[in-house]
Amino acid sequence: MSASKSSLAALTLGAIGVVYGDIGTSVLYALKEVFGSGHVPFTEENIYGILSIFFWTLTVIVSIKYVVLVLRADNHGEGGLVAMLALASQSVKDKPQLRRVLLLLGIFGTCLFYGDGVITPAISVLSAVEGLEVISPGFKRFVIPLTLVILFCLFAVQKRGTSGIGKFFGPITVVWFVTIAGLGVSHIIDQPRILWAISPHYALGFIWNNPGITFIILGAVVLCVTGGEALYADMGHFGKKPIRLAWFSIVMPALTLNYFGQGALLLDYPEAVKNPFYLMAPDWALLPLVGLATMATVIASQALISGAFSVTKQVIQLGYLPRLRIDHTSVKDTGQIYMPFVNWGLFVAIVLAVVMFKSSSNLAAAYGIAVCTDMLITTILTFYVIRYNWKYPLWLCIGATGFFFVVDFAFWASNLLKFFEGGWFPLAIGGAIFTLMVTWKDGRRLLNEKLRADSLDLSSFLEAVFVSPPARVEGTAVFLTADKGSVPNALLHNLKHNKVLHANNLFVTVKSHEVPWIGLDKRLQIESLGHDCWQVIINYGFKNDPDVPKALEQMRGRGCALDAMTTSYFLSRDTVVPTLGQGMAPWREKLFAQMHHNASGAADFLNLPNNSVVELGSKIEI
Repeated sequence: MSASKSSLAALTLGAIGVVYGDIGTSVLYALKEVFGSGHVPFTEENIYGILSIFFWTLTVIVSIKYVVLVLRADNHGEGGLVAMLALASQSVKDKPQLRRVLLLLGIFGTCLFYGDGVITPAISVLSAVEGLEVISPGFKRFVIPLTLVILFCLFAVQKRGTSGIGKFFGPITVVWFVTIAGLGVSHIIDQPRILWAISPHYALGFIWNNPGITFIILGAVVLCVTGGEALYADMGHFGKKPIRLAWFSIVMPALTLNYFGQGALLLDYPEAVKNPFYLMAPDWALLPLVGLATMATVIASQALISGAFSVTKQVIQLGYLPRLRIDHTSVKDTGQIYMPFVNWGLFVAIVLAVVMFKSSSNLAAAYGIAVCTDMLITTILTFYVIRYNWKYPLWLCIGATGFFFVVDFAFWASNLLKFFEGGWFPLAIGGAIFTLMVTWKDGRRLLNEKLRADSLDLSSFLEAVFVSPPARVEGTAVFLTADKGSVPNALLHNLKHNKVLHANNLFVTVKSHEVPWIGLDKRLQIESLGHDCWQVIINYGFKNDPDVPKALEQMRGRGCALDAMTTSYFLSRDTVVPTLGQGMAPWREKLFAQMHHNASGAADFLNLPNNSVVELGSKIEI
């Protein structure tokens, strides 16, 4: 019992560090942006109204929608938009048209995650370093260079893995939450009446009296819940209970106390609106607070970078991106990976964001639109999960998700007002990645159709070959093929040029499924083709790490024991040639051909031993 309690405590501490870093650092800029927008008249009544809106936004969107409802929609224990997408598409698999629409919607939401992954580190670290301006205006010229140096160091250490520094995430973030709660309490003591703003009638009163202003400022209010979707995305790492416990016991109270403390400060010193968070602190604490805030924002950024690696790996296995180089940074935790292309691609985009927007206030205009679109998509997908997977009555499904849809839509519509001020930036990033993903998916479909049309039936071909069999040589040949039952080009080349067949021949197709994990008991499907030839299908979930040699060890005892020293892996390395025809638009075919050319080798992705791989090339016109 004590062991389980200590495990829950450890998981809760980890969740505080990884899951809540982003939403925990929103206190640096959220309230500042609402009052700094110039839309809200600075009165005591409005301070109460805005604080009440903040509190109930946190309650409705995070506490009720994500913590209570969405966390229930787990896909074999996994969460996040990719897991939700897989769950929703499985729920409507008997409705192909609807399934296709949901897949496109979910993939677009996943693409927006990258836009969010660019804006979050930029605005978080920049807003933390801007605390130096509060200490002395002379520090202003150092803010952007120092931000870029911190971000570069963060991205440079990614290749070493997060296991070494990860154990400090939880404790540092707990210190952060305790500190922001303490800062809030120190000012609430001076103005205890500010706590009355918890009453929803202040929020409703502000909305009723200022409907136009409310709609405009929702785009800034949403900053207080950015990072809320991380609760669901990281469910597989920590579990529901630790995430819920961390939210209700530490994170929500700390955020509420800090926002209300900022409100209390503004009641006493309206001029503090230029940076209410840092002006809450006494002068002697400013420098340590800037240091702590910087550490907290780096941790928040780290969670998003790790998330980008994880999401990219899942999307590759679902077939929406070409293979990319993946380095495993931990021998114990298979989930800890490093992807050089994603890492430095994100860094370049973040540097561009910092240099273009120059301040956290300018970035706040770009922030929110990607987050709100993702929240809206999550709500839509949740409806299909609870309706078609959980089989709840229609009226209950509409009631449960309809309310959140209206709330999410209001925030989303408000953020559209910021489109030309910077909202276009994350949408442009998401749109570019969406184009790449859809082009890759369509290109792979066309390529497979072409291969299938030109291919020979494997069973018939083997029958013909063994009428007058070629010489057999010792060892095992593993032919990797995308399409079960088709003759691999590599086999044709091998017979044509080497005029031999191995003693054992495995025709292996690797399949990725729309579930996070597939256990070892369902890993292999084996069919004997006679003459010591086997058709093998290897099944993986989108979070499994493909390892073909390890999977094929299960052949032992089933008629074919593989010896690593005498096994060769034959791959077809196809060169795609774009042609005019009925395929995709010419520019998309050229883009696909380039992506196909630049994809990392299948050997690395499937963990094949380099000294046993034979690649045979061919040209294919699409």
